[in-house]
Amino acid sequence: MNGIETAVSLFKEGSNCAQALLSTYAVELGLEREKALKIASPFGGGMGRLGETCGAVIGAFMIIGLKHGTAKIKDQGPKDNTYDLTRDFVSRFKFRNGSITCKNLLGCDISTPEGMKLAIEQNLINNLCPKFVHDAAEIIEQII
Repeated sequence: MNGIETAVSLFKEGSNCAQALLSTYAVELGLEREKALKIASPFGGGMGRLGETCGAVIGAFMIIGLKHGTAKIKDQGPKDNTYDLTRDFVSRFKFRNGSITCKNLLGCDISTPEGMKLAIEQNLINNLCPKFVHDAAEIIEQII
């Protein structure tokens, strides 16, 4: 199973979208899988089910940081490169999906009881989110 298939499979097994992305690529980038799952746990559902930035996008951002980021605060070159890669990722993801926000991707606001009810009734998370995880993983593999 490749990274893209692994990320989608982890999502379908119950990981949130950020966990599925980060935990798939974390070990090869020096982060233990369990820690990756913990770090990414608040970012599902558009950051804590707020319907904001898609967790798959956030997971991809963390992967970019692990691969290309710097721990040296004043090291501007890697910081700029990381920002460039992040913007490139967003551009590609938006091209495929029209947005990076959970509300727009799902077509409802899961931060409200009404929106969550609609998402459940229409099975939006199971029907739509695997594609977003797939797209994020595919793009991240092209970038890293």
